[in-house]
Amino acid sequence: MGKRIALAYSGGLDTSCIVPWLRENIPGAEVVCVVGDVGQGSDELNGVEKKAINSGAVECHVVDLKQKFVDEFVMPTVITGGVYEGRYLLGTAIARPVLAWGQVEVAKKTGCTALAHGCTGKGNDQVRFESAYGALAPEMEIIAPWRDPRWQLSGRLAMLEYLKERNIPTTASATKIYSRDRNLWHISHEGGEIENPWNAPPEDAWMLTTEPSKGPDKAEDVSVSFAKGRPIALNGKAMAAWEIIEKLNGIAGAHGVGRVDLVENRRVGMKSRGLYETPGGTVIVEALRAVEELVLDRETLHYREHLGLTFAELVYDGRWFTPLREALWAAGEKIAERLDGEIVVRLYKGTATAVKRKSPNSLYAEKMVSFEGEDVYSQKDAGGFIRLLSLPERIRALKARGHAN
Repeated sequence: MGKRIALAYSGGLDTSCIVPWLRENIPGAEVVCVVGDVGQGSDELNGVEKKAINSGAVECHVVDLKQKFVDEFVMPTVITGGVYEGRYLLGTAIARPVLAWGQVEVAKKTGCTALAHGCTGKGNDQVRFESAYGALAPEMEIIAPWRDPRWQLSGRLAMLEYLKERNIPTTASATKIYSRDRNLWHISHEGGEIENPWNAPPEDAWMLTTEPSKGPDKAEDVSVSFAKGRPIALNGKAMAAWEIIEKLNGIAGAHGVGRVDLVENRRVGMKSRGLYETPGGTVIVEALRAVEELVLDRETLHYREHLGLTFAELVYDGRWFTPLREALWAAGEKIAERLDGEIVVRLYKGTATAVKRKSPNSLYAEKMVSFEGEDVYSQKDAGGFIRLLSLPERIRALKARGHAN
């Protein structure tokens, strides 16, 4: 038996070419394709095993990772408040470590000694996959064809011709405009007209969301219930978190919720522009932040915001399997212990806004914020508080006038 290589396989044009390329350029190579099902949908998964075998793979394994993806990767990112550069909910980035995990698991079970991926040498994903490989299977060789000098397939036409010469069927065409990545949490779009930041987003790029101005003229309210920061019910019906996301993608997408047009800083040093659609995720994030508003005290909430910035960078940079990420999640999980409640989010023409909030752990006390109830909060006490709070400013001013030593 020759060298067995586990390939992260999608069935797209790149990985369809990589299967025969590995066999031709690595003597005795046997390619085991690994497809991680993270909710990309039947359009991508139907017939993928046959496609892999027709490309020359000896085996193809489709691994259902949807629940693991949401419970162990997406939700920690949401709970810690991980949003990259203020707007990106990390849909592509957060899928990479679970896909790498699934690939490594299959590789170990099938006797593979090498791991391969189809990421280009310009993007973030090569960093994410290979960092995960290093943490999970440091003994295995890593093969990155796009960085190999023997790889000469630099464009779609070249790859299509390569497959044609080998009589390998493909559903890809030369007219594909956009590069897309889809999972249960989101879908991203890059390439074509999107690459020019002066071009408005092409309307034919969007897939999950309605043009907001063309959404329903009547708002729709949805209720999301949480336990320890995790969604457990939608409109009063108990569901798994991944099922709630799946349902909300359809509901919120119809209202145009979740569109982001972003020029971001890649980990490799360049800027790139991407269009992201995260309809269900946008609703869940809005709802969870509303629970936090009720439950978390000022210092804890502000620390969680700080935590989220660092957590987002770790996810984006492919640093999931690191001690720091684990430590930050331990803090996030502790913060989330009291994040129980129900939130109503109103969907209307591209917006998702929390309009109703309740929690058994709420710190909100209506009597305190009203003008009644002096026995709970005495307004005269505020005077001393203000004098102490502003003491440094008053001392500075007095010294400037020569009145204090």
